[in-house]
Parts: sequence; structure tokens; C-alpha cells
Amino acid sequence: MHFPGYYEFFCPAPTLAGHRALEKIPTLLHRLGARRPMLVTDKGVAGAGLVEIVQAAISKDVMIGAVEDDVPPDSDLTVVNRLAGIYRDKRCDSIIAVGGGSVLDTAKGMNIVVSENADDLMRFSGAGRLTRPLKPLIAIPTTAGTGSEVTMVAVIADHANNRKMLFTSYFLVPDAAVLDTRMTLTLPPAITAATGMDALTHAVEAYTCLAKNPVSDAHALSAIELISQNLLPVIKDPENREGRLALAVGANLAGVAFSNAMVGMVHTLGHSVGAVCGVPHGTCMAILLPYGLEYNMHKNGHFTAQLLLPLAGAQAVARTPSHLRARQVVAMIRQMNQRLHQETGGAHARFFKEVVGPDGQERVPVDKLEAIAEKALGDGSIFYNPEELEKDDLQMVMSHAWAGTPLDSNRVKKGSLQIR
Repeated sequence: MHFPGYYEFFCPAPTLAGHRALEKIPTLLHRLGARRPMLVTDKGVAGAGLVEIVQAAISKDVMIGAVEDDVPPDSDLTVVNRLAGIYRDKRCDSIIAVGGGSVLDTAKGMNIVVSENADDLMRFSGAGRLTRPLKPLIAIPTTAGTGSEVTMVAVIADHANNRKMLFTSYFLVPDAAVLDTRMTLTLPPAITAATGMDALTHAVEAYTCLAKNPVSDAHALSAIELISQNLLPVIKDPENREGRLALAVGANLAGVAFSNAMVGMVHTLGHSVGAVCGVPHGTCMAILLPYGLEYNMHKNGHFTAQLLLPLAGAQAVARTPSHLRARQVVAMIRQMNQRLHQETGGAHARFFKEVVGPDGQERVPVDKLEAIAEKALGDGSIFYNPEELEKDDLQMVMSHAWAGTPLDSNRVKKGSLQIR
């Protein structure tokens, strides 16, 4: 067990989880003193009929002030400010966010604007800029990935400047998280895979990076076990309700873990790939996770080795020599990506040169790797990575992740990474 000299742990959001958890929302709103919520979602969620399920579960007791379903996959500052205007025009007093990470983060950003009676979200970017509670916000995730329903973080794109802005405050934590299996049953296999790997990355980085603590460790280890045991079975049987619930709970636990312990290199690069090339965040996390573990192994390999137990069980630990367990963890994550690639008919990318757009063109061209590395230097998560990161290191790791070539675990020192 790792005991730092000092740590803080914060998790105020109540979580309601079950096969019919949505029906508890009216009671939650009543407790929060909210009577006219605005429902925020995206067209994919609405088109899948999930908004109708939410409305049917609560409409007898709740007057919904407005329904907005045009949050884009990579929401930005203009969307946040526009939705805040609708919230005011419709005289809403709370927010119900139904969706994945983009919707939940958009709702958080919108909540800042309406609660602070502001006209520009950018005034509150960074950490600690909020000084008082916001309007009531209930988060209903439709993916088992981001954990945004219990985090104090929001990431909002600034497309005009080709960057992603980070907002961090205890006041950003939603007032309640509702995990209902009806919300993820129709999630396509490829998105289930990518978001599941996103949640796994949250837990792994929370356990292996610099701000870890005993309480976040407990959440991270439980999340890793739930995700590793249920992700592939759910891909094979999408209507597996118990598996879907387990993944949702795993993502939730991972969200609590990394919201307190922070993340490192995988997110440092992943945020930048998303900003420069528009690659979905979960895809970036799945590809980069083994490389982040390899790069940091000489600093925190003993923590990585401890993840073999929740990933593979006691028998795998017993048959693996202690000095090989960290490498076995990395190998298992690569194997998981390979199996997800196979089970999704190749839709789940294993490295960046496999990521293509609708036009069949590469989403991450080699000539963008330097720009990705440059932008990553300004990401806040860089400070929590166990090893220092400079531009050359980041660019070198991106070149391996682009080609799908592992780093040499025996020689992972800053500035000396080599392809096998």
C-alpha cells in the first residue's frame, strides 16, 4: 500500500445505479429544490430513443423546461454559450445531462455560465476559478467510459484556437449520477470498446501516477477488475444487462479515482491528438495506454506490476515471476486491444495509423506528430506523470504509437527510447 505524506480525497456525488434507476430522478430533483430542468443531450442519444426512456421515467412528476439535442461529438465554447442562452430564455432552474463525455462536459460548462451569470466560459478556465456552488446538475451517462458524472473536471474544445480547455473545481462535480442499464444497451460494439478502454485508462493512470493515494487506489483497483472482467463479454453479448451495469459502475469508480489522483502521460498525449487531429478520446486512450506504462516503467513499474491481480486474477500473478509482472500487464492490455479489434471487425484501432476517417484517409498523419508533441507540453496532466516529459520524448512515443511498435522496456529512459 502506498501512503503519501499527505493527501486529500473528495467525492460528494451520490450515485444511483440499477436496471431502473431513472425513476429516482424526480426524488433527486425535489431534494435539490429543482422544478424546471433543461435536458441536454446529442442527436445520437436522442435518435437511439434514450431521451424518450428518460422522459417516460420522470415525466409524471417533472416539468422539463427545454430539450436540446444538438451537442456535437467534440463540443466547444460556442455550443456552451448558446445552450446557456436557451437555459435562460426558457427559465430553467437545473440541468439533466444525458450522454457521453461531450454532453456531460458541455453541461458542466453551461452550468458555469448560467450559475455565474456570465457571458463567456473562458473567464473560468483552469483550476479553482469557481468560488460557490452551481445550479443543480444530474448526470446520466450513456457510455461506460468518461466517468464525467462524478469528476470535478470538464474539457471543452476551443476550435478557433485548436486547443482543449480544462476546467477544474470541486463545484463542477454533478449533484447526482444515475447509472441505468437502459442507457447503454444499444451502444455499438466499437464505442463500447473505446469507452471501456477510456475508463480502464482512468483507473490505471490514477493508480500509477504521482497523486495516487490509498482511497483512490481502492477505487482504481475495483474499476480495473470490473472492466477487465466484463468488457469483452459485453462486446460479444451487447444485451448482457449485468455486464453493462458492471461496466458503468467500473467507469464510475475510475472517474472517482482519477478525479482525485489525476492522470499522466496517456492523457497528456491523448488530449493533444484529439485537439490536433479530432480523434475520439477513447480511441486515443486505448492506443496510448501501453506506451504510457512502458515509458514510465523504470519509475513506477512496481505499481504497474500490482495491476496484474485485478486484470488477470490470482493464478496469473502466481505463475508470473515478480520481475515480469509489469511487462505482463502491458502485454495483457495489448492483447485486450487486439481482441477488441477482432471482435469489432477491425473498428477498434490498435495504433494510430489504423485510425481513418469516413473518407478512408488517416486521421493522424505522420507529419502531425510534432505538432501533437508541441501541444502536449501545455497540458495540465503532464505534471502528474512519474517521468519528466519533453517534446522529443513525446514525439518519439507518438511515433511508436503511430506504427504499433512497442518501446524497449529495458531502455525506457528519457530521451533514449528505441524500437525493438
